Amino acid sequence: MSTGDPAAGHPPDDDAAADSSFVIEDISSGPSAHGFGSYGGRDFAFQVRRTVLRLELYRAGRKAPVPGPEDVAAVAELPVTDVDLDDARSVTALVRDALAEAERTEYTAGQHPTVVRTLLGKLGSVIDGI
Repeated sequence: MSTGDPAAGHPPDDDAAADSSFVIEDISSGPSAHGFGSYGGRDFAFQVRRTVLRLELYRAGRKAPVPGPEDVAAVAELPVTDVDLDDARSVTALVRDALAEAERTEYTAGQHPTVVRTLLGKLGSVIDGI
């Protein structure tokens, strides 16, 4: 876990995390588990793709109802190979672990995936499903 100023994008340390509110507002379990919630007054979203859970923790004080890439303050990616993705409690525990592992990110223009990369990602998902 990275250390630093929580206002700069880091989740609070373990002692503070025990006092922070952790709420998952929506969760879908299964091989493509996804959902969103809040942690310590900040919103987050998560999604499982292939064998990795990706969690994005958004900066506090954003005004848009739907966060954009520039709103991502911290990111975590954890393997899901040993997790029962059909059990919402297991997914919730993994999300909680991901919040503890989240590392601060810096947004730079041009980070958006290209059309080709997006198309290849979708094609890979179709092939994985066969």
